[in-house]
Amino acid sequence: MERKPTVTIIDVAQRAGVSPGTVSNALTGKRPVSPETRERIFRAITELGYQPNLVARSLVNRSSKTIGVVAFGLEFYGPSRTLVGIEQQAADLGYSLLLDLLHRPDSKDVEAVLDELIARRVDGIIWAVHEVGDNRSWINERRLHSLPPVIFLTMEPRPGASIVSTDNRTGARLATQHLIDIGRRNIGIICGPSSWWEVRERLAGWSGALGAAGLESSPPLIIEANWTARSGEDAIKTLLERRPNIDAVFACNDQMALGALRYCHANGRRVPDDLSIVGFDNTPESAYFWPALTTVRQHLAELGRVAVNELHRQIERRGQSKYPVPPVSRVLQPELIVRESSGAKPE
Repeated sequence: MERKPTVTIIDVAQRAGVSPGTVSNALTGKRPVSPETRERIFRAITELGYQPNLVARSLVNRSSKTIGVVAFGLEFYGPSRTLVGIEQQAADLGYSLLLDLLHRPDSKDVEAVLDELIARRVDGIIWAVHEVGDNRSWINERRLHSLPPVIFLTMEPRPGASIVSTDNRTGARLATQHLIDIGRRNIGIICGPSSWWEVRERLAGWSGALGAAGLESSPPLIIEANWTARSGEDAIKTLLERRPNIDAVFACNDQMALGALRYCHANGRRVPDDLSIVGFDNTPESAYFWPALTTVRQHLAELGRVAVNELHRQIERRGQSKYPVPPVSRVLQPELIVRESSGAKPE
């Protein structure tokens, strides 16, 4: 079978009646091109089936228009939803994504991952791995200055690091204060793994709201699970065995809240009459739990979009200035979604 000849930028220029340099300017945006000329050029590209040599262009422009995304836990709602926002905003800004999935959040292969991304000439990096244990120990200002711009998601503030996160402490405080406001006084919490920074923040929000109201927040009211519905079911069983008088539970994600609901239905605990339950995440299914779940909405896709926008700004500023780009910190505020599981009238 005879191979079709490769279409070049010269062929496009001839078809559009312009110079090859004008075609290049239309593709790269390095110099302005009139709308009429741009339209002729892109019509010629479509008619000829021209495929720009992106690798060659990246060498000339020192930009690959590629963002590296390092992620973990896409089987969970939060990370997968955040990635949707990252992909949408990256596409809107003309970036491709290079996705590197870690098998464990505490992976020690950080340097190998970074070396691979640098070798692929990414313009910037979004580090979308949750802060777990000491998996941020590699971060320091000197190391960050040697890398392309990096935006970290959901972690404790660090000098020199640009971070976009949800205010987990406020989210937990909203959930707990809601339970206090509707008259609950013995409020337990089902946490995720305590090695996660987000879990510690949510625990602090729960404890702070109870303390401000003069209510107990002692260890018997706290139980650790692993984010799954099954672990939530086991956790509520243990919690009720410890403290049969609890009248409310804050579960640190909707899946664990689902497990808690199942256990209550199977064991004669009426929700919300005997026990109020509040989750965290506002997964699409939470409105269809029985009863519908009161929960805290994280703006997860927006988190991803904000991260891409901030990274884009840093990429642009680094290209325009010889001075280091100052780090940014963006914190997105969650909101409480009131439904039937807490016993309050939905808002």
